[in-house]
Amino acid sequence: MKEVIISVESGFFPQYDALPKDIKKKFVKQIAFLKANPMHNSLQIHQIEGTDFWEFYVGRGYRCIFKREGNVYRLYYVGTHKLIDRM
Repeated sequence: MKEVIISVESGFFPQYDALPKDIKKKFVKQIAFLKANPMHNSLQIHQIEGTDFWEFYVGRGYRCIFKREGNVYRLYYVGTHKLIDRM
């Protein structure tokens, strides 16, 4: 398996900065899982129905929205589960 490359879109950082401290800590842990094994159970990665976006779980009620391009994972959004409702 090729090395997973994480790419962050420009609008991602303000969303990350707005997260509660404990969620930021969980996000860092989940990114480590993503890089090591994108199929790790705690990520619960799945495609968002009707879109070319995917999501993984950050913590209870928090998600990260991304697109997969081969071994590159482009992070677009991070925040509450309500992100999906806006897509």
